[in-house]
Amino acid sequence: MVNKRVPDWLNSSMWQSPPPASTTTAAPPPPPPPIKPPSPPSKPPSVSSSDGSGNEAREAREPAGSVQKTEVRDPLLSSSGGNEYDADPVEDVSRQVQLSQELSKKIINMGELQRLASLGIPDGAGIRSTVWKLLLAYLPRDKALWSSELAKKRSQYKNFKDDLLKNPSEVTREMEESTSSQNGDETREGKGLLSRSEIPVDEHPLSLGKTSVWNQFFQDTEIIEQIDRDVKRTHPDMHFFSGDSASAKANQDALKNILIIYAKLNPGIRYVQGMNEILAPLYYVFKNDPNEDFVINAEADTFFCFVELLSGIRDNFCKQLDNSVVGIRSTISRMSQLLKEHDEELWRHLELTTKVNPQFYAFRWITLLLTQEFNFADILHIWDTLLSDPEGPQETLLRVCCAMLILVRRRLLAGDFTANLKLLQSYPSTNIGHLLYVANKLRSHSHS
Repeated sequence: MVNKRVPDWLNSSMWQSPPPASTTTAAPPPPPPPIKPPSPPSKPPSVSSSDGSGNEAREAREPAGSVQKTEVRDPLLSSSGGNEYDADPVEDVSRQVQLSQELSKKIINMGELQRLASLGIPDGAGIRSTVWKLLLAYLPRDKALWSSELAKKRSQYKNFKDDLLKNPSEVTREMEESTSSQNGDETREGKGLLSRSEIPVDEHPLSLGKTSVWNQFFQDTEIIEQIDRDVKRTHPDMHFFSGDSASAKANQDALKNILIIYAKLNPGIRYVQGMNEILAPLYYVFKNDPNEDFVINAEADTFFCFVELLSGIRDNFCKQLDNSVVGIRSTISRMSQLLKEHDEELWRHLELTTKVNPQFYAFRWITLLLTQEFNFADILHIWDTLLSDPEGPQETLLRVCCAMLILVRRRLLAGDFTANLKLLQSYPSTNIGHLLYVANKLRSHSHS
């Protein structure tokens, strides 16, 4: 029988409660406020062109305007038994002390730091900001090197901004001044202005030459406009990212700068919709560090951590790799196989009986690192665990996605195509401690 494939630990009463007869709405935990999710699509996320040169970007999500997420409390998530991921004020204080002690060492023990962080980093005291920088290899293990490494990286980012965010007029003028200086040329009036005949043809604003800075500027305009639109709708419920305040606008400008520079430095992938959602938690954490030096340099620090984080998952954003062994379809298939390995009954019901293609929901889960499925505070907790995986976030991410299915398995087994798709495209509020606990159990039972 198929049921024999269900692990014994899944047969506990924790998972076997009957589905709720009716849903109840509970207020989201403040702060920050819950995220507004996208409207459930009737088909997989679409592919749209990001620029006129053939580079394509997937639309990972479309905002749902002012629609607010309804948080459904599922009895399946209630349990009288605790686990190592459950929120406990005493445990939080203890872990904060342990993390602080680890961060005070001259040489950071990354194995111990990863172990502690994987259980969740307590909010406050700026610990998460520093730990994430270490987990993403932005800060070296040797604390004596922190000052010099930070100075070097921040200077490098300043150069990126100076070189890549210039108006083409400035670039053209600097090129003209450089040419004039090298040749010792001056106009008849001796004012250092080039005569009309000496302006390089390729640098004229109407030039269609491929090497023209103006032509490149016009090619970049569409991507920059897309970045601007996406940044403005990033977490619209949070004053940190949205609104007319000077701080919100400054934060939006920082996100735009990072995404534009990344796009220009990575012409093979450029910008794909949804990258703004992955960027937001990093910038939020770094900008809220109590260390004033980290706050001032949050944009530069976020850029390099964003590059590192994306380096491990960028294949999911590359349409040309969709059907390859490293593309998003292969990644989703691995999640499906993981579910089949641990709960074949649920896998069979979803994919064979109700024919819910995992791409309809898992595409967004995976490409956006679950940033659209939970409230912001819970996202940070989940990311503590994702970033703590020494092999990178993807394997842990797949286990968390599989755990999300298992947590609502009774409702899924009782549902048809429509009910299950609706549930998975608007995932109910859940106990993040239980979710990470089950994901970790999947790791320990993967070879059982």
